Amino acid sequence: MIELKTPAELDAMRVAGKVVAAALAAVRAAAAVGVRLLELDEVARDVLTKHGAKSSFLDYHPHFAPTPFPAVICASVNDVIVHGIPDKTQLVDGDLVSVDFGANIDGWHGDAAVSFVVGAADPADLDLIWTTNEALQAAIRVAVPGRKLGDIAHAIGAIGRAAGYGIPEDFGGHGIGREMHEPPSVPNDGDPGRGMTLRAGMVLAIEPMFHAGGKDTYQVAADGWALRTTDGSRAAHAEHTVAITHDGPRILTA
Repeated sequence: MIELKTPAELDAMRVAGKVVAAALAAVRAAAAVGVRLLELDEVARDVLTKHGAKSSFLDYHPHFAPTPFPAVICASVNDVIVHGIPDKTQLVDGDLVSVDFGANIDGWHGDAAVSFVVGAADPADLDLIWTTNEALQAAIRVAVPGRKLGDIAHAIGAIGRAAGYGIPEDFGGHGIGREMHEPPSVPNDGDPGRGMTLRAGMVLAIEPMFHAGGKDTYQVAADGWALRTTDGSRAAHAEHTVAITHDGPRILTA
């Protein structure tokens, strides 16, 4: 069942979304050559503490994972697409880093992700990140009442396919609100004009993920969480929590 949020509830979700934005900005500012992924997790934890928020990720245990998630951020580096677990790995010059983060305040969740390069960037990585962000913005533009869920999927997929990138099968965005993952699922590729009609009050976490190698396949790491590209190519991830309103899309994690 899809819960339509009231304007007051969207305002409450915006409070959580601001914490998400603050944490991602702090993590990005702290990321540098030589910094460990666990140190970035600590930066995000500090933001949660400062704002009296809870983590949406810590101890989350979906059906596909063998263990609960042990951190407050997903830190995915280079060929890791999503769900990377922060560890003692030190960032090196040229690493492509994707950070996903969720916060919960007063029972409402916000969820967003950013990708960036530490140190000197390969132009191909910058193109990948730019295209992923462009796909997110294109999807947000069609997140309005009366459009279809397939219009969001098509907006993302068309940009990724035109650039020659792969899109991981069976992974995409989701509804969000009182739970971090709510219906509906939001595919990253699909046909326009298909699927559920978008209604004011729906809130979606829209999150394109592209692989530079062009393949849609992925492999699950030994920890049961991280998804890696099968060909070792790099991946990027971008995400915002977006409310569908009669006044147009409202980005709650901006």
